[in-house]
Amino acid sequence: MAEPPAKRPKIVRGEDDYLPGNIVEIELRNFMTFDYLKCKPCSRLNLVIGPNGSGKSSIVCAIALGLGGDPSLLGRATNVGAYVKRGEENGYIKIFLRGDTEEEQIIITRKISTQNNSDWLFNGKAVPKKEILAVTQRFNIQVNNLTQFLPQDRVCEFAKLTPVQLLKETEKAVGDPQLPIQHDALIQKSHDLKIIERSVERNGETLDQLKALNAEQEKDVKRVRQREALLEKAKVMKKKLPWLKYDMKKAEYMKAKELENDAKNKLNEAAKTLNDLKEPIEKQKKDKVALEAKCKKVGSLISDNAKRRMEIMEKETQLEVQAQGKFKEIQDLRKQEASRQQRILRAKEELAAAESELKDLTSYEPPTAEIIKLRASILEIEDSERNLRQQKSEQERSLVQLKMSLHHCVDRLKDMESTKSKLLYALKHSGTEKIYEAYQWLQEHRSALNKEVYGPVLLEVNVSDRDHASYLEGHIPYYMWKSFITQDSGDRDFLVKNLRPFDVPVLNYVGKSGRHKEPLHIPEKLRALGIYSRLDQVFDAPDAVKEVMISQFGLEYSYIGTTETDQKADDVSKLGILDFWTPDNHYRWSRSRYGNHVSGSVDPVDRSRLLLCSSDAGEIERLRSRKKDLEDRISDLEESLKPLQSDIRQIEDEASKLRKRREEIVNTINHHNRKKQEMVNRVDQRKKKLASLQEEDDLDTIVKKLAEQAAGFNAERYKCALRVKELLGEAFSHKRSFADKHMASIEFDAKIREMEISLKEHEKFALQASLHLEYCKKEVEDHRRQLGAAKQQAESVTVITPELEKAFLEIPTTVEELEAAIQDNISQANSILFLNPNILAEYEDRQRQIEAIARKHEADKRELTRCLAEINALKEYWLPTLRNIVSQINETFSHNFQEMAVAGEVSLDEHGSDFDQYGILIKVKFRQAGQLQVLSAHHQSGGEWTLSMKERCFSN
Repeated sequence: MAEPPAKRPKIVRGEDDYLPGNIVEIELRNFMTFDYLKCKPCSRLNLVIGPNGSGKSSIVCAIALGLGGDPSLLGRATNVGAYVKRGEENGYIKIFLRGDTEEEQIIITRKISTQNNSDWLFNGKAVPKKEILAVTQRFNIQVNNLTQFLPQDRVCEFAKLTPVQLLKETEKAVGDPQLPIQHDALIQKSHDLKIIERSVERNGETLDQLKALNAEQEKDVKRVRQREALLEKAKVMKKKLPWLKYDMKKAEYMKAKELENDAKNKLNEAAKTLNDLKEPIEKQKKDKVALEAKCKKVGSLISDNAKRRMEIMEKETQLEVQAQGKFKEIQDLRKQEASRQQRILRAKEELAAAESELKDLTSYEPPTAEIIKLRASILEIEDSERNLRQQKSEQERSLVQLKMSLHHCVDRLKDMESTKSKLLYALKHSGTEKIYEAYQWLQEHRSALNKEVYGPVLLEVNVSDRDHASYLEGHIPYYMWKSFITQDSGDRDFLVKNLRPFDVPVLNYVGKSGRHKEPLHIPEKLRALGIYSRLDQVFDAPDAVKEVMISQFGLEYSYIGTTETDQKADDVSKLGILDFWTPDNHYRWSRSRYGNHVSGSVDPVDRSRLLLCSSDAGEIERLRSRKKDLEDRISDLEESLKPLQSDIRQIEDEASKLRKRREEIVNTINHHNRKKQEMVNRVDQRKKKLASLQEEDDLDTIVKKLAEQAAGFNAERYKCALRVKELLGEAFSHKRSFADKHMASIEFDAKIREMEISLKEHEKFALQASLHLEYCKKEVEDHRRQLGAAKQQAESVTVITPELEKAFLEIPTTVEELEAAIQDNISQANSILFLNPNILAEYEDRQRQIEAIARKHEADKRELTRCLAEINALKEYWLPTLRNIVSQINETFSHNFQEMAVAGEVSLDEHGSDFDQYGILIKVKFRQAGQLQVLSAHHQSGGEWTLSMKERCFSN
């Protein structure tokens, strides 16, 4: 048994009167009702009190949220964004805690925003929330424990706590932190103890019943066991029977194996004889193969000789053809010489004619003066044309600029005259300078959005009545009119990221659009006071936009009346209408959460500046005047361009005529020059041709050279003939050798055939021996299969163990004797009769149950002793400590009630070993007559109940 855990060391106050974990300072920014608050509570802060509307709830909420609590524990809102002051985007809570020493200070900061985001800082450094919770756990700060931290809105929850729940929450809030752990352990162990006690009692009764039943059946069990002994002996005999059959099959198998060995020996002798006969045959075959290789080699030499003779004869044929070709060339040259002399004569005549034509060509003088004059005229015209084109280009640029200005002016005028532009213009002049850019950006990126996005809200709302527009604009904050509304969280994040530079809010609507609402019904009492409508009924907007406006600003609770309502405003508020509008005033009432009294305010109605805005009339008139001026200037420029275009066309025609004349003169000069050059080239070509004909080689020299080449070819032919003669002699010698070797190979074939005939006879004998061996092998295989089947059958019946082998020695050794003995034992067993065939199984099963239950019974007794010891050890520490804590609470509680002239006490409701029933009872007495009674809603009034709850919390 482990010793109880050590007590938590006692914490004492320091010289500054603070305990570790006490709140030293609270700083708030844009939180609920506070713009900024900085307060330093004293060392013993336990209650926050003050007049209505002073911000008590705001401070309590800040403590809970700043120390890691969830919004839900405050009973006000489910998300942290609702605690940001209305009209602001973000805020923060900063709480200073006293550390373990006076010098150590802990600063916890929580930054919150309307987007429900929270950022945590510990001593100025960003940390995850789990580190903040570790700090609060270190100082036992439990903002979710109603006995330690009781917000006003959760008093009713505290009142619902049962005595058992009240005890558990008290254990968590004060005293040793081991108390709730020990209490849970005691509850669990007491539950386990009851289960063990019931098990011990139940198992003892079961053991007595089972032992009595077995004592009654012992005689019958003895007879059953005698019968089973006979059957067991017969069963052992049956196990030996397949093994005797196996021994018989084994003897048959061994006999077949001997026959197989004899056949194998005969086959080996036949094989040896065959090998002795095959060796000389193989030798003859090898000799024949060597001889055939020599024949093949000689045949190769013969083929090679024939190939070389063929190559030499082909070379001789080629040499003959070349020699004949040389003789033919000599004949052709003699014929060509006569033709060459005729060509030389003709070339000389053509050269003389070309020189005569070149000499007769007349000279041509180009008109240089006229060309210079034409060039000067063309340059002058081109200068004039360039100037005119420059003027035209400048006027066309001016015209384009004026048309662009006119286009921008028209677009601007349309924008100023359109409804959306008027509204955007009004938003821009009211302080949202970049609303045009934000709206344009949304239009350009709508394809990237998942769902429809609305905005700015001012463009989506339509109000037909001027008074209603003033009411709606006065009720809705300005930031809402410039907001954009999404219906998808991804779209919201996308717009927040990209619209941040334009300073416009982005809201996300996650409800169901177009929810069904009951039609507006104004009771007759209200109609009599001039109330005729409600603020959520006087405007049209997309469902998402309308739902956001109604849910954010409570439009369904703001009513609209007439001038008659001004005179009866007090009567309206008495009917529960706390917000309504008249043509001149806006009435608002607020009800105190504590004293339930009502305070009101009246504000004058300001006329609408956004919903019913109109564009700047002076700006529109100015744009129209500029549009007319631009149109007139464009018309004048277009008229001035027409004569310029005509002058340019006339100058272009004149310049074209001059360029055409200059081109004709240049073409004439080029034609004369080309003709003269062609004649000069013709004379040069004919001179070269004549020189080429005269420089050809002398005929006699060429003929002599060709004759020498032909004689050389004939000498090579003679050498080839001599080489062919030598090769023919070699071929005869090779063929004679081939014939001798071929005859010897034929003799080898005859000898091999004779030896193979003798070999075949011995092969027949060997084949018979092989077939006999195969038959013997088949017989052996059949006996082996039968032996395997017999062994498998015997092993399926039983496997022989040393004990079984010893038993087999006392059993008959033949199949017939064994089968007779089996039948005798079965007959004797069948002669023993009894009524219940399952009595032995029942007896043995019951005996096993007795042994198992006895073991479980002993184990439960040991477990019962151990569990009692653990409970007593835990109870010795837990119960005195708890009694001491409740006594201290009772002392403070009774003292405080006595100070208020009433009586009260807090006591521990003990229930022995039922630790889950332990609780704390609060007893009070508010009247002189009467006794202390347990606090409940049936005996005390609502005020007495609330006072007791708060005093109980304070006593902790």
